[in-house]
Amino acid sequence: MKKIAFIGGGNMASAIIGGMIASGWEPTRITVIDPNADQRDRLQSDHNVHTTDDVADATAADIVVLAVKPQVIPAVAEQMRADLSGKLILSIAAGVTTATLEGLFGPVAVARTMPNTPALLGLGATGLYLNDHATEAQRKAAAEIIEAFGICVTVEREDLLDAVTAVSGSGPAYYFLMIEEMIRAGTALGLPPEDAKALTLQTALGAANMATKGDAPEDLRARVTSPNGTTHAAIVSMQENGFGAVIAKAMTACRDRAVELGKA
Repeated sequence: MKKIAFIGGGNMASAIIGGMIASGWEPTRITVIDPNADQRDRLQSDHNVHTTDDVADATAADIVVLAVKPQVIPAVAEQMRADLSGKLILSIAAGVTTATLEGLFGPVAVARTMPNTPALLGLGATGLYLNDHATEAQRKAAAEIIEAFGICVTVEREDLLDAVTAVSGSGPAYYFLMIEEMIRAGTALGLPPEDAKALTLQTALGAANMATKGDAPEDLRARVTSPNGTTHAAIVSMQENGFGAVIAKAMTACRDRAVELGKA
C-alpha cells in the first residue's frame, strides 16, 4: 500500500481520509500536513493519522494530495523543493491546470480532480484527468482514492473538467435551488412550511434513489406522467416555460466561468 500525504487538512481532506480508511487504507500510511494545530489534533483524533506542520515531510510519500486553496500551491511547491520523480501529485484545487502544476513541481505525474460537496457524505461525484507522465498504476491509485468517497469518472481531455464542473461540481446547488423553490411553492399552495420541506426532501431522496437503479430518467418520468393527469399538467407547464433551456443555459454559463477562472 502506498504512502500518501495530504497538504491541507480541511473538511474535504478529512472526508477523503475517512473514506479511504473505511475502504481499507491503513491510517499509518497517511500523513496530513497543516499549519493549524487544532486542525491537526482533530484529524489525529478522528482518524489516527500522522500529522505535522512541515510541508517537506510530503516528499516521503508516494502520493501527495494538494488539498489547499489554489493561491497557496506556489508556496507549497517552494517549501517542498525536492525531486518528485515517480510520485503522483493529486490536486483537488479548482482551476489549477496540470501545466501550472508541472511548472511548479517539475515533470511529475499529475492527477487533477473536480470533486463536489456530497463527497463530505461519501456520495461524491468526481471527474479525474491525468497528464502524460502518469502511469497506469498511478491512474488506478488515483481512482481508488476518489472511489473511497463516491464515484470517479475519468476524462480524456483536461478541458472536459470544465464540463464536469458544470454537471457535478456545481450541480448540487442546482438541486438545492429546486428544493428551495418546491418548498416555497408548496407553502404558497397552503401546506405548513415544515410539511412542505419534509415532503420535498423525501421526494428528492426517493427520486434520486430510483434514478440510480438503472432505468433511464425519461422512462421513470413517463411512468408517473399519465396523459392529461396532474403530473402531465406540471411537466407541460415546465416545458412550455423553457425548463430545459434554462438548465442548459445555466450549465453553459457555469462551464464558461470555469474556463475563465482556469485562465486567470
